[in-house]
Amino acid sequence: MRVLGIETSCDETGIAIYDEQQGLMAHELYSQVKLHADYGGVVPELASRDHVRKIIPLIQKAIQDANIDVSSIDGVAFTQGPGLVGALLVGSSVGRSLAYAWNVPAVGVHHMEGHLLAPMLEDEPPAFPFVALLVSGGHTMLVEVKGIGQYQILGESVDDAAGEAFDKTAKLLGLDYPGGPMLARLAEKGDPTRFHFPRPMTDRPGLDFSFSGLKTFAANTIRSEASDEQTQADVACAFEQAVVDTLVIKCRRALEQTGLKRLVIAGGVSANKTLRSKLESALAKMNGTVHYPRLEFCTDNGAMIAYAGLQRLKSGERSELSAKAQPRWPLDTLTAI
Repeated sequence: MRVLGIETSCDETGIAIYDEQQGLMAHELYSQVKLHADYGGVVPELASRDHVRKIIPLIQKAIQDANIDVSSIDGVAFTQGPGLVGALLVGSSVGRSLAYAWNVPAVGVHHMEGHLLAPMLEDEPPAFPFVALLVSGGHTMLVEVKGIGQYQILGESVDDAAGEAFDKTAKLLGLDYPGGPMLARLAEKGDPTRFHFPRPMTDRPGLDFSFSGLKTFAANTIRSEASDEQTQADVACAFEQAVVDTLVIKCRRALEQTGLKRLVIAGGVSANKTLRSKLESALAKMNGTVHYPRLEFCTDNGAMIAYAGLQRLKSGERSELSAKAQPRWPLDTLTAI
């Protein structure tokens, strides 16, 4: 089976073609970072309009790069949610229309299931079962994964997601949008011993997260200290270390609670070098393994949607003819395949 994948949940237009036998044949990605930079964050209406402008040319480019005819495409997968409703409707409308025109089935994919399965695109994919840490600008959650669609949420953020806290703290430091990656680069120049930030919700049982208080702690530190470049780097370093340590502590708890030895991390924040390093060290001490997608598949992309959609289409799932978007869609409501 060969599937066209379409990702338009937020501010990146991702298109990919995935073949069950040949693997990933083509993938295209257009980021709207420059479009939203002047506003310091994503403007939903602008995001939707830009998806409209970019989606068809990117689909044409992917088909051209894969060197295939559209008659060889067996299905279309599109991100149905969660995300920005206007952006989701662009991908849903185009995906469903193409499927109708090509007389092939279509399926709506859960955006976070796409991230969760992104490591399956690698040469050595993780085997089920495993614990997944899904960590991005909109989500931070720990999930026990027994198979595709067999998800039990073990813990999640009660306020800001980790990526959101990164971006907000970066803004407090005067960094440009998108701030998370810029804060991580600044943290490399920081002194890890100068400031100590709290590790929120690690002094009590449970696997939930809370990062809004950590952001406030960073804001108070910034206000009380000199605003020179080294201080900014030291604050960035302390903040990053606090977030990473919190994630590592909760991942270890989740593995101990489930008795599993495999950890998958996915989502935009999974690209963070410090997080990867500390998780690898922690899992080595537990005789466990950690898996993650290559950097280009950590952020939103069409490849993960094409792969997840292929699995859903193979199981017989089909979407209705009408375009549909689910801006709020709990991960643990998906059906097992």
